[in-house]
Amino acid sequence: MWALSSSSSLPARRSGCQLWPEAVPLAIGIDDLYARLMTQATGMGNDGAFAAMIATRGAGRGALPPWLGLERLTCLRLLDYHFPGLGTRTLPLVLKGLADRGPGWRPGPDRRQAERQDLIDLMLAHRAGGSPSEVWMAAVVAAGCMGGDHLWEDLGLRRRPELTELMRRNFPALAARNVRDMKWKRFLYKQLCEAEGIHACRAPSCEVCADYHVCFSPDH
Repeated sequence: MWALSSSSSLPARRSGCQLWPEAVPLAIGIDDLYARLMTQATGMGNDGAFAAMIATRGAGRGALPPWLGLERLTCLRLLDYHFPGLGTRTLPLVLKGLADRGPGWRPGPDRRQAERQDLIDLMLAHRAGGSPSEVWMAAVVAAGCMGGDHLWEDLGLRRRPELTELMRRNFPALAARNVRDMKWKRFLYKQLCEAEGIHACRAPSCEVCADYHVCFSPDH
């Protein structure tokens, strides 16, 4: 896993303020927190996606576990990489929202770790190769796959096309296989099944399958 670099400025900024100061309001709108994050973004491709995920989780929505499903130090590295200018007004809100045992947290051992790791390995086998952000994104998307709604909703994105853009940007060779615009969670699991030689669908083609709408219906 990626660790927080010793040269990172994030711990220094944190050490100069309380993590949960009473002066900071506990409630903040998703759009407001998203806007604050984006004002400090570095201009890289995944800035907007991570800002949306962080803001949604801070509002108690989505299905991502604490720290977006990453190790705590890895998530701090992500913040410093994508949003290096966060200050004492916004950083405590972000950290609280990430640390809360919120919508996606479950007690006890993670019995789906092997499943999640298979998803991570699948995505990393097709990563664009240009940024450590792709490694973090693979882990976060896999954590989102553990949720029960559409993947873009579980991740905390605003619209399904944002997930499509995310997949194409980070895992282009994998995304290129989704020529029929299958829902992304189903598509990822289909890739895992096919890699194991499992072909569960018995329909001769997608068009005649009774469950066509389950895999392909719009969920924008």
